[in-house]
Amino acid sequence: MTSTVIPRRPYLLRAMHQWMTDNGLTPQVMVDASATGADVPKAHVRDGRIVLNVSYSATRHLDLGNDWVSFEARFGGVARMVRFPTSAVQSVYARETGEGLVFPPEGEAPPPAPPPSSTEGETRPPVSGRPQLKVVK
Repeated sequence: MTSTVIPRRPYLLRAMHQWMTDNGLTPQVMVDASATGADVPKAHVRDGRIVLNVSYSATRHLDLGNDWVSFEARFGGVARMVRFPTSAVQSVYARETGEGLVFPPEGEAPPPAPPPSSTEGETRPPVSGRPQLKVVK
């Protein structure tokens, strides 16, 4: 069995897209337009990025795949195919509220989670690689 880790980004992108759709929000993605293989309308690129409406009502044949995102959309009334690697997605958010996710650059680990907050006066033993049991009387 191979121990290749499947990236989280496509799963999180699909989950956020579905959550926004279910809540009547408009899912948008910010994409690195300079990513290898990205085929996006260059006239709409600003600072090397493009924001795309990926709602079902704005797209046809939307495919949020593990490796690629593709769909047909209209730009200035002209239909065109859009395609970019999933790794080029920098964020996904709802147009109406701004709620969403920002993805770290590809290959960069996300920042570590903050330590769990403790209750006043409560101390926690340091976490080690081995579980410990404590007898409570």
